Amino acid sequence: MLVDSHCHLDRLDYTKKHTDLDDVVNKAKSAGIDYMMSVCVTLKDYPAMAELIKGYDQVFSSCGVHPLYYDEKIAGDQSIDEALLLEYASDDKVVAIGETGLDFFYAPETKEWQIECFRKQIRIAKQLNKPLIIHTRNARQETLDIMREEGADQVGGVLHCFTESIEMAEEAMKMGFYISVSGIVTFKNAKELQAVIKEIPLDRLLVETDSPYLAPIPHRGQENEPAFTADVAMFVANLKGVSIEELARVTTDNFFTLFSQAKQ
Repeated sequence: MLVDSHCHLDRLDYTKKHTDLDDVVNKAKSAGIDYMMSVCVTLKDYPAMAELIKGYDQVFSSCGVHPLYYDEKIAGDQSIDEALLLEYASDDKVVAIGETGLDFFYAPETKEWQIECFRKQIRIAKQLNKPLIIHTRNARQETLDIMREEGADQVGGVLHCFTESIEMAEEAMKMGFYISVSGIVTFKNAKELQAVIKEIPLDRLLVETDSPYLAPIPHRGQENEPAFTADVAMFVANLKGVSIEELARVTTDNFFTLFSQAKQ
């Protein structure tokens, strides 16, 4: 049994690749993926995502605002609609806050908005006692500093689609965070990341697809999907010198330990 700890089910192609969510879930099940986390990136999109996954007990969800989804017409002078996030995230189906964090690689021009938005989402996570799903790129020190300053260790969480240094991973793990590995680790030019993942303890790892993005080898060029979690997991198991059964067991236990409000 495996868990796709991070996917965007509302962004999959339901016109050509999949007929509906049943199709996606059944393909995943056939590949050994029994559970998945559907991750929200904007408050505007949350209601439709919630409606899509309603009735699927094997699909959990998060709610948050991604650092790359700044909408000037919505944001205005506000960093985030806290009342709306609190309302959506209070739903029992929502087991995490995010995807939140900082991305100064693609959007350095919204740095101040990202920082304030990140801080407020950590505070809401603490208020609801739900862990965080954090995106970070080109903002290692700022991400860690804000996590410490806002007390993110009180709820824990995961640095998803991890591509950063072992030093950052170690600092995050000290705060009770997990490290999630996506299909990027399978890429031929990912030698540095592979070396980092080798060093991270198995009991701190999750696996994910981040679908529909970043399809792993041997599916490069295709739209990613939860079924491909199996390819990520097999690569990580080989990388760490453990059986796929052991990798699946531990990462599944890690998922349900971290996201304690998700029920098997």
